[in-house]
Amino acid sequence: MEGQIWFLPRSLQLSSFQAYKLRVTHLYQLKQHSILVSVGEDEEGINPLVKVWNLEKRDGGNPLCTRIFPAIPGNKPTVVSCLTVHENLNFMAIGFADGSVVLTKGDITRDRHSKTQILHEGSYPVTGLAFRQSGKTTHLFVVTTENIQSYMLSVKDYPHLELDTHGCGLRCSSLSDPSQDLQFIVAGNECVYLYQPDERGPCFAFEGQKLIVHWYRGYLIIVSKDRKTSPKSEFAGNEAQNSDKQVLNIYDLCNKFIAYSSIFDDIVDVLAEWGSLYVLTRDGKIHVLQEKDTQTKLEMLFRKNLFEMAINLAKSHHLDSDGLSEIFRQYGDHLYNKGNHDGAIQQYIRTIGKLEPSYVIRKFLDAQRIHNLTAYLQTLHLQSLANADHTTLLLNCYTKLKDSSKLEEFIKTSESEVRFDVETAIKVLRQAGYYSHAVYLAEKHAHHEWYLKIQLEDIKNYQEALRYIGKLPFDQAESNMKRYGKILMHHVPNETTELLKILCTDYRPLGDNEGPGMLEGKKANLEEFIPVFANNSRELKAFLEHMTDVQADSPQGVYDTLLELRLQNWAHEQDEQIKEKLHNEALTLLKSGRFKTVFDKALVLCQMHNFKDGVLYLYEQGKLFQQIMHYHMQNEQYKKVIEVCELYGDQEACLWEQALGYFARKEEDCKEYIAAVLKHIENKNLMPPLLVVQTLAHNSTATLSVIKDYLVNKLQKQSRQIEQDEQRIQKYREETTRIRQEIEELKASPKIFQKTKCSICTSALELPSVHFLCGHSFHQHCFESYSESDSECPTCMPENRKVMDMIRAQEQKRDLHDQFQHQLKCSNDGFSVVADYFGRGVFNKLTLITDLPPGKAATTIEAGLQRELLIHAKRST
Repeated sequence: MEGQIWFLPRSLQLSSFQAYKLRVTHLYQLKQHSILVSVGEDEEGINPLVKVWNLEKRDGGNPLCTRIFPAIPGNKPTVVSCLTVHENLNFMAIGFADGSVVLTKGDITRDRHSKTQILHEGSYPVTGLAFRQSGKTTHLFVVTTENIQSYMLSVKDYPHLELDTHGCGLRCSSLSDPSQDLQFIVAGNECVYLYQPDERGPCFAFEGQKLIVHWYRGYLIIVSKDRKTSPKSEFAGNEAQNSDKQVLNIYDLCNKFIAYSSIFDDIVDVLAEWGSLYVLTRDGKIHVLQEKDTQTKLEMLFRKNLFEMAINLAKSHHLDSDGLSEIFRQYGDHLYNKGNHDGAIQQYIRTIGKLEPSYVIRKFLDAQRIHNLTAYLQTLHLQSLANADHTTLLLNCYTKLKDSSKLEEFIKTSESEVRFDVETAIKVLRQAGYYSHAVYLAEKHAHHEWYLKIQLEDIKNYQEALRYIGKLPFDQAESNMKRYGKILMHHVPNETTELLKILCTDYRPLGDNEGPGMLEGKKANLEEFIPVFANNSRELKAFLEHMTDVQADSPQGVYDTLLELRLQNWAHEQDEQIKEKLHNEALTLLKSGRFKTVFDKALVLCQMHNFKDGVLYLYEQGKLFQQIMHYHMQNEQYKKVIEVCELYGDQEACLWEQALGYFARKEEDCKEYIAAVLKHIENKNLMPPLLVVQTLAHNSTATLSVIKDYLVNKLQKQSRQIEQDEQRIQKYREETTRIRQEIEELKASPKIFQKTKCSICTSALELPSVHFLCGHSFHQHCFESYSESDSECPTCMPENRKVMDMIRAQEQKRDLHDQFQHQLKCSNDGFSVVADYFGRGVFNKLTLITDLPPGKAATTIEAGLQRELLIHAKRST
């Protein structure tokens, strides 16, 4: 009141400077700038001055005053009632008691860059002003004792809007912060109203005559008169005396509770600085109010069980999720202990993600609270925080509650929203008997094994299971047919066989929308599916026949199995026509050439089923002629035995001998067949007569007449052979005697050459001539022209060389005992083989002398004569 402005730092050391000569009436300190705007008087009368101070700059120790101008609306001086400045320093508004408002636009710290004009005129004193900045839009709230108006300063001509028809007193209005959307607060005696620039907002019924209104960090600070009467007035009479006490209330509008309330004596103002509130009273005291920390506030509310308020408070203070979760837990525990299980589960649901689910689940496992547990588990799954055990528990809850609608809603979520372990859900649903739900899940989420297991083992819907397999990719279709093929074949054999045909030829999934050329078909190994037909031979036969038709290079096992099936069908068929058809099919398959590598196996199959034609065909293919004959022998088919000998006797001569032995052992009259055999044996000279007689001696019915003709013919042949041999022997003896005589003559008498013609040119011999001991003579020039050697006769030389080559060959083959044994064994006449080798000199040692060493001249002539003798003997034969 003496024109000074005081500064009170945090150290509480006062300082001041003289701002006006008389008094200071209004101050406005900007929050973001060190600019102070004051209104005061330098002289008596109504002459208010506005001064703008820069607190960072000094002028003689005092703050620098950057601007001074009078606060007069028009020409009529009036008292300033209120003052406000925009934080951007571009607007200043001054309210006056006569109802007018002066707006300064531009840089308020300089006269040159600002413009002052009267914004508002009225008949009621202006009691409050406030700027509101929202984006690029600036509004000015103007409140008088009787109305409230809003001016839009960011638009030309400053359009305005009347918001209400009642006002407030001085210092009873303020602007909230963004937590309350920058609303303009007007405190009347009955209510506190909040305003947007274009409408009235909510109101709060705070009674009492309002003296001061401020906004601080989300709190509404109201100083009002204490309406309580003093105790003395109750005894003083009927007239009530109002006390001088004032009530300071601090409201939390967001959370709707009174944060502080106290009574003071004559409050001058409530100031906010350094994170605290300072209450200045008329007695010169300053009271500091310090806000408790959030945790302390919450603990106070917890003690009073005001959990909802604590939650709202925590949210407004932006408490982290862990802190909020703990409040929800305590609130849930509180409600649970009070027996409000429905309310408690709602709070526990809000702890999901922070509180261990088992903490909640254990509390609600009782059967009477299963619906609460279900709600909790549902939310747990919606937030994708459930594990397999939670899924199991939730599904068990559904099944116990028999809540099919909820169960369907739970499992029929879209693919992208699955929040549970599908396999666990399928297991639980199957165990509870909800097969359709389990099948739905298995099909939707491609759990093929579970789908088929439920369809086949529980629902027994074999057709649907088969259809499902037909839609699967090749690898999965193949594996599932191996696993479930026997079950399907037992119940739906035809459809299963058709699917296997496709699977083993050119498989494409039924639901495949690819074009025919887009996806190449795959083939399974059909041998692996033969065990599927274990008890369905008819279907197996159809399957294998189809496969051999469409796939000629089918594995050998396919043909083996098909042969066995055809033989089985043939063996058990009673109808003759059908049996004949089956017989031809089996034989055709045998003759297809598919059993060359498994000859023994095919033969065993035919023998097992007594398939005569097949056995004989295989014997023939395997050149098992003796087995063919033994087969006919076992069946006593005599004609067939003879036919076999005639067909294959040339390839295997012993067949006739075996046939003779077979007929010889028969007690029936087999003379006809024995005669046929003997005739062939005789023609081919297959057996010695003595062996034939010994063989037939075992037959008691065979008489001498059977072999009479055979023996007579044999004896006649032998007689003729003996005569021929004797003639040949006589001839050889005579030849030998003649040759010996020639040798003796050569040794003892001279050789007389009486040839008159040349043996080469047949011309008369002329001297000189050449004569040889062999009796040939030659002209010398003929001999020299034709002779290859001076010591050999050209005429005898070719024959001599043949003899010499034979001698050398005999010499080389003397030691070939293996060849001799083989020929001896295979020949019909062993004696002739021995005689041949004996003639070759195999059994005597023969020394061939070609060149004589010196000193052995005495034996030269004898050796030469031996050689000549051999050559001559060979020529004679």
